[in-house]
Amino acid sequence: MDSNKLVVCAYHNVGYRCIEELLRQGAEISLIFTHEDSPTEEIWFASVRDLAVANGIPYLTTDINEPGNVERLRSIQPDFILSFYYRNMIKPQVLEIPRCGALNLHGSYLPKYRGRVPVNWAVINGESETGATLHYMVEKPDAGDIVDQERVAIANKDTAFDVFNKVTDAAVTVIGRAWPLLREGKAARIPMDLAAGSYFGGRKPADGLIDWNKPAAAIYNLVRGVTHPYPGAFTFLAGKKVTIWQASPIDGSGEPGRILSRKPLLVGTGQGVLEICSVQEEDGKEVGAADFATDHSMFFTSTQETP
Repeated sequence: MDSNKLVVCAYHNVGYRCIEELLRQGAEISLIFTHEDSPTEEIWFASVRDLAVANGIPYLTTDINEPGNVERLRSIQPDFILSFYYRNMIKPQVLEIPRCGALNLHGSYLPKYRGRVPVNWAVINGESETGATLHYMVEKPDAGDIVDQERVAIANKDTAFDVFNKVTDAAVTVIGRAWPLLREGKAARIPMDLAAGSYFGGRKPADGLIDWNKPAAAIYNLVRGVTHPYPGAFTFLAGKKVTIWQASPIDGSGEPGRILSRKPLLVGTGQGVLEICSVQEEDGKEVGAADFATDHSMFFTSTQETP
């Protein structure tokens, strides 16, 4: 049995799988902080709360930074606090409590893609790789010394969901390697070069709006970066919202937003042509492009106003 006391902040598949790996290694988890599921979010991932219950580990869904929780942490006197996809920023007064430090598992190859939803941003920006990084937490987000990291390849056909699954596997690999070294006081501490990286903020469903003046490749990256289980990339046709769930860039040219062909459904962009494969009208069901209604105007637009 491990002699180090842990408090874990965790949510989502990364949280679930990393806790599983810690338990496999015999780690002593004194308390887990997790989140209540949001009624407005599609819950497609495993429940950290269920994992805590199954293993008899106390858990809380209140913010770790609340005064009562800070006092409880001080009474536990943990050696480490570990954070795996926990959604609340952990304040300095909490970071100071664990004897050996507080660490976070981030879903990118830091210092690239510091900040929120790093997997989605990496796909949207057309990156060919990302990763998982375990680092010490400091007041500045995703800025502390790096302990270990693992690269992940992004294929051109990967959706954000595909990449998230790869990053989850990489996170487990990192924790599997790093935890024995951390508990023995032998883990690396590599200063992070923030100037070599970048910071990205969170994304809202409204950020999925398609700008048809952009190249087809960029629109394709947006589509695959926010497709299921995320809210999706969208546009407007005859004033009605249309979500594009699957598409592919092809050679060709055409006026941005103009429907060039219906079967296949081809649309002009700022550079190249986008073939739309799967769509969904607002309040309708998702259909293949061949089944998409044809009695519309000839332009997709970025506003509800028809050209």
